[in-house]
Amino acid sequence: MIKRIVAGPRLPPHQSNSVYAWLIMLIFFVLKYIGGHSGAIEITLAALTLLAFVLLYFNCFWLTGWASVAAALLMCAFGMIWAPHNPGSSVFIVFSAASCATLQPVKRAYQCMGLILLLVVIEVLMLQLTPDFWIPALVISFAIGLTTIMQTALRRSQQNLIRSQEEVAHLATIAERERISRDLHDLLGHTLSLITIKAELAGKLLGRDQQACGQEIADIEKTAREALSEVRSAVTGYRKVGFTHELASAAACLSAANILLVTHIDQITLPPACENMLTLSLREAVTNVVRHSRATQCDISLNSKDNWIVMNINDNGSTQTSTTQPGNGLTGMKERIAALGGQLILNTSQGWSLQIRLPAIQRETSA
Repeated sequence: MIKRIVAGPRLPPHQSNSVYAWLIMLIFFVLKYIGGHSGAIEITLAALTLLAFVLLYFNCFWLTGWASVAAALLMCAFGMIWAPHNPGSSVFIVFSAASCATLQPVKRAYQCMGLILLLVVIEVLMLQLTPDFWIPALVISFAIGLTTIMQTALRRSQQNLIRSQEEVAHLATIAERERISRDLHDLLGHTLSLITIKAELAGKLLGRDQQACGQEIADIEKTAREALSEVRSAVTGYRKVGFTHELASAAACLSAANILLVTHIDQITLPPACENMLTLSLREAVTNVVRHSRATQCDISLNSKDNWIVMNINDNGSTQTSTTQPGNGLTGMKERIAALGGQLILNTSQGWSLQIRLPAIQRETSA
């Protein structure tokens, strides 16, 4: 434990560095000793307590199950032991309640926080502790603990939702590859066999019946042209599958987040580059809607206007500033769209409103 605190990593990858900022709250425990009116023994014990707490604090982010419960109760014990001597020890109770958020399932987190607050109430009544201790130890601990548990549960739900979306996309890709394989086998297997048989027959007739041989060669040419036409039609169909499957994945993702999806999709033949860009943009936009917007409805439309292919994604949620900052995919998306000669228009005045415009003329140059 000590080696990890010193050499790192001190925190799991999913934890933000804001964890360090919370340690400033320990100043409430230290305030009593700044004036220098306490004895050397008490100051020494207080310093050792702080050291033990910091080691426990960073270690609790790695613990699971009953080990997490033990860590939370040990933090609570620090506060209860020091309560008669230092009202600022209530800060340990606050940390203890907040650390309950690491417990799973959420029911266990609430039970652990309730046990901590019950122990504090019993001590306050038995020792008749002053409001300087019990107000922050009970009121603030309850508020911060409840908020932390709810935020942690929401973050886990969002992560599970994203993983589900990625799994749906992965399964859709596998299914599509299998479909392409079956279609090509069914499409070309019989045709190539027929061409082979006719070519062999034409070879046998070459020296005996020129007219019949010519007819077989003509049939071979006709069959080959028909096969080429069928392959082109199949490829055109495959090009449409990318956006269609992503839209189905988006519908599953939004449904899991209890967000109503309303679609207005026109039948448009999309160029490969355009379809790929719309697919990536749809995935990024839906992820932002699910993670940040707190919306209850999302509208997605795709149509063609004045030689432009236009996709609109709107929701009725609340705007989060973090969704419009560089680094969340919007900057890269805008650059790729601009490279295709398109435009990205974002409006966050009333929920999330995203419009992507791509030139339809690519239909001819990309085919």
